Amino acid sequence: MAQPQAVAGKVASDDGATEFVVRVRNLVKEYQMGKLTVRALDGVTLDVYRGEYLSIMGPSGSGKSTLFNMIGGLDKPTSGSVFIDDVDMAQLDPQELAYLRCHRIGYIFQTFNLIPVMTALENVMLPMIFAGVNTDEARDRAVELLTLVGLGGRLHHKPTELSGGQQQRVAIARALANNPSIILADEPTGNLDLKTGKEIIELLKRLNRERGVTIISATHDLKMLDISDRIVWIRDGKIERIEKRSELHLTVGEVEGEAG
Repeated sequence: MAQPQAVAGKVASDDGATEFVVRVRNLVKEYQMGKLTVRALDGVTLDVYRGEYLSIMGPSGSGKSTLFNMIGGLDKPTSGSVFIDDVDMAQLDPQELAYLRCHRIGYIFQTFNLIPVMTALENVMLPMIFAGVNTDEARDRAVELLTLVGLGGRLHHKPTELSGGQQQRVAIARALANNPSIILADEPTGNLDLKTGKEIIELLKRLNRERGVTIISATHDLKMLDISDRIVWIRDGKIERIEKRSELHLTVGEVEGEAG
C-alpha cells in the first residue's frame, strides 16, 4: 500500500526552525439535527509542535471532543483541513487514511477499549499484527511496552483481571505499538480515581519526555495543566485562547461539565 505523501513541514519561529506535527486550518464541523444545523466547530485554526504535550480543555459541549476526533481522523470536517505530518487527511482514500491512523496515531480512550477476550499481551500485539509485523516481533515489542508501563508481570491477564489503572496502562502500551508520531488521549483519567489518575498523567508525561512522542489530550482534569506545554481553551466551537503553562491563569468555574 502506498504511504501518504508529505510536503515540507518546518516553519520559522522565534527559536529557529520548528516542526509542526499537526496543522488545523479553518476547521468547521456541522451536524444536522432535524431542521436545526449545529456548528460544533466554527473556524478552528491550530498548530501543534512536534514533541509537545498539548491539552484541549473546555466546558461540556464546547467542541473539544469534536476537534479531537477531527485530528485523529475519526470524523470528517464539514470544511477546512487537518494535516498530520504535513499530509492533508482530506486528500486520502480510505486505505491511505487507515495506513496513517495505524502508523502515525496512537489512541487512548476514557473507557480503555480493550478487547475483553484477549490478554494484555494480545491487546498490545493487535495493532502491530494489523500493520503487518510478524508475530514473534510483535510479541517481543508488546512485552517491552508492557514492561515500560509497569505491567511486565501482567502479560497474560485479561482486562477483567486488571484494575482500571492497569487497563489504562495496557491502552497506553497499545497506543505506542506502531511508534506513532502522535498519541491522542481522550479523557485518559476520566474513569480513574485521583491517585491512579495522577499516576497515568505522570506516565504520559514521562513517555512524552523520554520518547519524544507528541501527546494531545482532550480533558477536564486540571492535573493535566501541570504537565502540559500548552493549553488550548475552546468554547462554543472556537478557540478562546491558547496559553503556555507558565502563562496559565484559571478563573473559578472555568472548566464546567464532564463531557465535551
